[in-house]
Amino acid sequence: MGELSIGRYTVRETWSVSETGAGVLQVAGREVMPPLTRAEVVYRYESALGSQRLLVPVVWEDKPERSGYYTVTSASGDIMDRAAEGVVTAEWKMSLARYGSDTDVDLESRLTGAVRANDFSLSGERWHAPPIGHYAYYTGSTIPSTMTRTGSDGAMTVYRGVPANTSPRWGCAVGDYLNGRVRILSVGYERVGVGQAVDADDWEMNNALVRVRPLLSGGTLEISAFTGGAWRTKAWWADIGGTQIARFEAATILRNDPEMCVLRLTEHRSTVGRAVLDLTLRRGSRTVEGYLQRGDSGTLSVYLATAESMTDSTSYVVKTTNDADGNRAIAGSARNFDPHASGGLTKTSTTWLDFYIGVVAAGGSAVSGDQATNLRDQYIACMPETTMAVKR
Repeated sequence: MGELSIGRYTVRETWSVSETGAGVLQVAGREVMPPLTRAEVVYRYESALGSQRLLVPVVWEDKPERSGYYTVTSASGDIMDRAAEGVVTAEWKMSLARYGSDTDVDLESRLTGAVRANDFSLSGERWHAPPIGHYAYYTGSTIPSTMTRTGSDGAMTVYRGVPANTSPRWGCAVGDYLNGRVRILSVGYERVGVGQAVDADDWEMNNALVRVRPLLSGGTLEISAFTGGAWRTKAWWADIGGTQIARFEAATILRNDPEMCVLRLTEHRSTVGRAVLDLTLRRGSRTVEGYLQRGDSGTLSVYLATAESMTDSTSYVVKTTNDADGNRAIAGSARNFDPHASGGLTKTSTTWLDFYIGVVAAGGSAVSGDQATNLRDQYIACMPETTMAVKR
């Protein structure tokens, strides 16, 4: 029996599949411990239920003619834990609405929203990054320029100057759709949908270019950039009124799609309420976006755990010279802020701070598109994205 890949996870392929004339497939499966571990059984079960309403590439190993793009219209299941016998059984059922194979459909990226409100009269730069391996990118009569960013998944094409009021269309082989995706991992498993639990002390969000993890000492977050064929790491503090956040107590997935993930981190405060940090990562981005909040008005800061000298360029701060990895750390915001002495941002008399953090890859030799002002402009004009399958 072969494997059935449904989006981000893989189960055993079912012997038979029922299909209606309308292109809706009914599939079902059973996961059992042993031979799987209990964690693997539960993960596959929760992943099946968490896939509802998602556009997913589906690949059958033994039925390749059914491979293609689908929407999971419904999912249900039963799990039975017979602990005394050492057996766990999970049965799941799923309805898949078929759009077609990758030769039948285009993927359409619906880029919506407005340029981020900012205090610097910036219009920003509209950009977009489809999966690694896509082809035939189309935006009408206006053709964007391109650049290449190489991450841990390989070389990714980033389109710059995408025309406004346009939804780019592109083709992609089913097997390539998840290449270069944004992903959230926890305790060794990639999370599917928004319903799965995330361990507050053991999670990772990455897009093959930027990787974010929690730090339990020496900083709040470990933020890494993939440059020169390896991950280059820096520790950053999130700070509420002069108190560094050593760890967050809870992590919650707000969005979990290949093109964009949002993770919310929550921590109690002994004085007033809670601190909340929302982290956003987009496919193809060199920076992670953050939105730090406190319940009362006061000071909010994000800064390097190991101080570096940074130049204040009004809308962002950037390391003055290249670091040992040949890069330059950068942080910025759409709103006015003060540079932090350790390298970063601070804002007084506020309840929130928006920011982005990353590196200028190759530092003083950065290519166009990766330079400090480019990263700033891409943050200002990054568009929320929803991917749909449409007939060619």
